[in-house]
Parts: sequence; structure tokens; C-alpha cells
Amino acid sequence: MTVRELLEAQERETLSRYAQRSADTKGRQAPEPECPVRTAFQRDRDRILHCKAFRRLTHKTQVFLAPAGDHYRTRLTHTLEVAQIARTIARALRLNESLTEAIALAHDLGHTPFGHAGESVLDRLLPGGFRHFEQSLRVVERLERDGRGLNLTAEVRDGIVKHSKGRDGDPLLPAADGPATLEGQILRVADIIAYVNHDIDDAVRGGMLREADLPPQHTCVVGRSRTERIGTMVQSVIAESLDQPRIAMGEEVRRAVLGLRAFLFDRVYFNPESRREFDKAIRIVEALFHHFLAHPEEIPPEILAASDRGDRARAACDFLAGMTDRYALATYERLFLPKPWAVF
Repeated sequence: MTVRELLEAQERETLSRYAQRSADTKGRQAPEPECPVRTAFQRDRDRILHCKAFRRLTHKTQVFLAPAGDHYRTRLTHTLEVAQIARTIARALRLNESLTEAIALAHDLGHTPFGHAGESVLDRLLPGGFRHFEQSLRVVERLERDGRGLNLTAEVRDGIVKHSKGRDGDPLLPAADGPATLEGQILRVADIIAYVNHDIDDAVRGGMLREADLPPQHTCVVGRSRTERIGTMVQSVIAESLDQPRIAMGEEVRRAVLGLRAFLFDRVYFNPESRREFDKAIRIVEALFHHFLAHPEEIPPEILAASDRGDRARAACDFLAGMTDRYALATYERLFLPKPWAVF
């Protein structure tokens, strides 16, 4: 037996009856030989970890645009926190940890520069709209490796495209079009646990909130510190989901999580000071989109080649969505701001 076959045998013996086993994957878009050492989902995780889009997350906004301090979250650190929470839940429930981690690491690969400000622009300008979870799937299927994609398994791709909940979505409500695996369902709840807690932490660090401002009707349920809150939420998911065919959370804790998310929208995400900076970012992304729509020759050829039937808007969107904040700012400066005249 190969190492991979031994690992698959261990999964059959130890994982929950509700887990997605690596040997039972629905497969990849293009068939390829199996790895002798890694399971299919381990291989997916490694491909995601080493791809260019993953590295770019380190310079993409989570909430605060171009923060001056070193300790604010970026899209990359958000992704790592989601992965850690998701793995903890998956391990406790005896689900497939490698599948869970692969989905977590890839779920935000399609996020734009400047966070949801950039996403709102592309959603308005791209015919048919733009949604970051669909773009994340496009990254792994069409854009990475110079248009060849990563050739991930069906289960990872399903978890990527079905992770998002939107502003008012409930990650724990059953949905006909929800993730096909419990590992994918874990990602939806791990995502909200991560961002609710780290966005509070960053808002306090940035002086937009004090811990005392948090709604007491929610903190008395989940806790007053970040560590306490994450522990309460994760333990509630584990307790309610153990040996069950769905991922759940205790009702009181669920209401507290959604209440804290609503509080963040009112006090942080739509804070007038934040909105002023977001409006600047919106103008930058909009100007860049129109420029590359008019000048497709400036878009990298591999991105143009991956666009649907030579669609300029799609190619401009793919190029912009892949930019980091600092690359977008540098490109805007190069294209639209006058350079100082130098005499030598």
C-alpha cells in the first residue's frame, strides 16, 4: 500500500459516518494520477497554499484600508484564523480536516483590493454582477497557473463557491443550495466566528470602539473577551453538531453571533469615517476598471486568454480583482496622477 492508501484506510476507520472521505471524492475537472503520499484533499490544500492568489492576500484589505499599525488583520490573516477555527471544529466532529482546511484557505482568493468597497464597484460595473465567492472559484478553475487553474476536487470547489452568507444571511439555516459536505458547512460558520471577533478586536485597536460599547445582551451570552467569545461559539457548534448530519449552533449563541454582526455593520463597516475612506477606494477601482476596459492591451495576456470569449469587461474585472491594495494604488498613481518634473 502507498502512504496515501494507508491514510485513506485510516479515514475509513476513524472519521465520522458523516465525513467526506478522500477516497470517495467526486474527482477533479481533469483526471490525473493520484499522489502516492497525499490524499486528494491534502493535495488540494497544498496547491492552494502555493498559488499566487494566496500570497497576494497578505496585501489585501480585511476591514481597515491601508492601516498604519502592524497588528491589523489582512485578508491573509483572516483566512488563517478561519482555517484554524474550521480545523478545530472538524477535528472535534471527526470530519475531514484536510478538506475543511483546503476550503478555508481558498474561500477568499477572489476578494478584490479594498475589501467589500472594491467588490461593490465591480458588482455594479460587470454585466451580471460580481460576487467574491464566485470569483474565488474562477481563480482556482480558470485564472491560476496562467489560465490552467489548480484542478481541485469537486468537494473543495463546492465549499469555496457556497461559503458566503451576505450581510443578512444565516450560516446555520439549512439551504437547498448550501454546501454538499459538512466540511463545507463548517467553513460558513467558521468564517463568521472569525470575522465577528477579529473585526471587534481591530475596531477597538483603531479607536472606533471600546469593549464596553459591545451590546451586553450578547456579550453576557458569548463572553466579554475575544478568547472567551471564540471559545463559546466554537464549543456551541461542536456540542450541537456532534454525530449529526448537519452543522448547528445553540440558539442563544447563534442569536448573539448575529447580533454582534449587526452591531459591527452599524458601528464599524458603515461608520462615517470608514465610509469616507471606502468612497476613495471606490473611485480608484472604478477609474481603473474603465481604463482597462478601454485599453485591454495593458491587461496581462494570460488573463485576457482566460476571459470568456474575449470579454473585455470580464478580463478587466479579473485583472482588478487580483490586485493587492498597494498594486491598485500604484497603478492608479501611474495612470492618473501627474509625475513631478525632474531636471537633470
